Amino acid sequence: MDVRDAAAPFVTFAGGERRPVLGLGTCRFGEAPAQRVAEIAALRTALEIGWRVVDTAEMYGEGGAEEVIGAAIAGALAAGTCTREALFVVSKVYPRHASRRGVVDACARSRRRLGLDTIDLYLLHWRGTEPLAETVAGFEELQRRGWIRHWGVSNFDVADLEELFAVPGGARCAANQVYHSASQRGVEFDLLPWMRARAMPLLAHSPLDEGALVGARAPAVLREIAARHGATPAQVALAALLARPGVMPIPKAGREAHLRDNFGATALRLAPEDLAALDLAFPPPLAKQPLALT
Repeated sequence: MDVRDAAAPFVTFAGGERRPVLGLGTCRFGEAPAQRVAEIAALRTALEIGWRVVDTAEMYGEGGAEEVIGAAIAGALAAGTCTREALFVVSKVYPRHASRRGVVDACARSRRRLGLDTIDLYLLHWRGTEPLAETVAGFEELQRRGWIRHWGVSNFDVADLEELFAVPGGARCAANQVYHSASQRGVEFDLLPWMRARAMPLLAHSPLDEGALVGARAPAVLREIAARHGATPAQVALAALLARPGVMPIPKAGREAHLRDNFGATALRLAPEDLAALDLAFPPPLAKQPLALT
């Protein structure tokens, strides 16, 4: 099933909800109090540019990123930059907090830091020792309370998802976030098709390989394609993911130039010869591969 609306830059979740295809990552935000004002300003700028999906986690800055995002959203809403309904806020719970009671307590803290009544998508950050049935029960309790709209997982491979789906309520998993980029394509062998068949978007973290696909550091193929289109290597790397149905890249950026550059990737349409060149440089997988890690 194609979970990308071919006529617009959106991904579609099970149930028909459409959200912008590009999200903003905030890993490493909230770690340094001295950077708080600059980070809030960067997020306000992002919202002014048009970013509407923001991804974070209780792990980032031990809650500091959620606080920064909360301040930025509050300012943007007060200024009329956007509406709450237009935003799609994603956060993640530590595995050590993933018991039925722990999930509820952790979500309460995240809601408070974000200043939101409801988190749009709440993910288990990675699989820990808590039984999946307990975590799902906690997520369902959060939905009953109206504290979250959707729940999902992160860093789950096919076997993990199949085990999750065997748990009561587990098939209501709305998304899975994993490392996926123009060069890290292992998920395309079985994980992405498995998710695509269930209308479950794949949120791709580290889509720019933590800066390795940006600027002068980028591989020659990205720079060559960028030159043909009057684009940048980062835009080409993101456009390659946007060409894969069901994928929502979530690049991190903290400077206005990078925020505008990355956002511009949604307007770039790669030609068949561009995609062929990328396949030659970064071949799609021919066999099962472990999930890539950052």
